[in-house]
Amino acid sequence: MVDWKDRSAGYLVNQVARIFERGLSARIRPLGLTTGAFPALLELWEREGLTQKQLVERLDIEQATMANTLSRMERDGLIRREKDPSDGRVQRVYLTDTSRALRDAAIAAAEAENADRLGGLTAAERDRFVTLLNKVIAHSRRTSA
Repeated sequence: MVDWKDRSAGYLVNQVARIFERGLSARIRPLGLTTGAFPALLELWEREGLTQKQLVERLDIEQATMANTLSRMERDGLIRREKDPSDGRVQRVYLTDTSRALRDAAIAAAEAENADRLGGLTAAERDRFVTLLNKVIAHSRRTSA
């Protein structure tokens, strides 16, 4: 008999997320990175100078979680925060040389984790899986906005 949880997309996505998180954590820990900081770094490697609010919106996480993450990243020498020259109430987040230097190794670690976890799928299945995940995310953003 197939259990309900074996057919529940939410349950299964949660299981898959935890599997990926454990694997990625093990791969980036030697670089001095955590899976909490990694999404913020991905955004900042793409575009530096974002505000905390912009990071919250892009990563769809709670403001308090982002504040704590940025504090740890600053403590660990991965980012620096500067007041916006046109609005002193706003702080912009910039990478340090340390975090810039980690970019290629961290992305390679994530790519290796993805390849390992999706290794049981054909190339077409991997592409379809990622396409469907993106579709679920896009739909969720449209309907919860």
